[in-house]
Amino acid sequence: MRLLSLLPLLLLAPLPALQAAPATVTGVAFTHNDWTLACDNTRTCRAAGYQPDDDSDSLPVSVLLTRHGGPDQPVSAELMLGQYDEIVLPARLSLQIDGADQGPLDYDAEAGTATLHAPQVAALLASLAGTRRIVLAGDDQRQWTLSGSGASAVLLKMDEFQGRLGTPGALMRKGKRAEASVPPALPVPVVVPGKIVATRPADEALAGSAALRAALTAATSVDDCQALGPGEGLMADEGPQEITVKRLSADKLLVSMPCWRGAYNEGSGYWVVNDRAPYQPELVTTLGNEDDVRTISASHKGRGLGDCWSMHSWSWDGSRFVPTSTSTSGMCRLVAAGGAWTLPTLVTKEQHR
Repeated sequence: MRLLSLLPLLLLAPLPALQAAPATVTGVAFTHNDWTLACDNTRTCRAAGYQPDDDSDSLPVSVLLTRHGGPDQPVSAELMLGQYDEIVLPARLSLQIDGADQGPLDYDAEAGTATLHAPQVAALLASLAGTRRIVLAGDDQRQWTLSGSGASAVLLKMDEFQGRLGTPGALMRKGKRAEASVPPALPVPVVVPGKIVATRPADEALAGSAALRAALTAATSVDDCQALGPGEGLMADEGPQEITVKRLSADKLLVSMPCWRGAYNEGSGYWVVNDRAPYQPELVTTLGNEDDVRTISASHKGRGLGDCWSMHSWSWDGSRFVPTSTSTSGMCRLVAAGGAWTLPTLVTKEQHR
């Protein structure tokens, strides 16, 4: 099915349709070799690098670089040693660049995570611009190698997104343009959730309506919702999927039903419909996993191992569902179950009436 074939791409590309109305900047995602970037709608960027993918003997590790938008913003760095499988973590950890010791890291031996001090961040950034060997050295003689392949392209993209190219603060293409010319950080957009009214018995009875099912079928591509057509795949022999109806407002309902299923992911369709014919369904998503009426959420594995995920959410604002978050957990590199990081391209915050 087309949707299933596109799922891995959700980890690598932004979804233009999932932009929150209050935002004035569209977040971006970009990946090159062993590095990936996510910049959100507030102009905060996060870049994650990993062990070399072409070296099967390299121990899993990831470093996360974070920089907020606006002039004179520092770069922070943290790391996570691979712990997808149960391993004994070292008691101490240090950073080495081309064999030169950069000092011990502020390291949590129980969690296998560390933060880098400002001089270590500076040394790391300088090394990523070239071809130096970057190693995290444990006190037990084990070494974790961080790949620099793809870092230059990713950090250049970060500079471009944040408007830093040609300034002294740029990471990859410095210049003399005034630092004050860098665009400021943007506030997190606010979404005010609408009030939900109680679902009525007649609403629940509508779940069995042939007219409603026909309206959903007419408004939705079978490629997006396999269960609304003859289709093929894991749901083909299951028969009609059950429809769930919940009330959103005086005249609007939230209708949902399972739409597709793959080897390790599944998704439900969610539509806003009129509470009486003509129903005029408006599709919110066919990626949904669960809802509490006011919020729909989606979470999908990038692969069966579960070491990388994509996440989305939408909230009812009283008249429509607006996208409220889009993120991934980073690349599929066996660093941690569930992924090592949260890399958003869309962020919002709720403000209740």
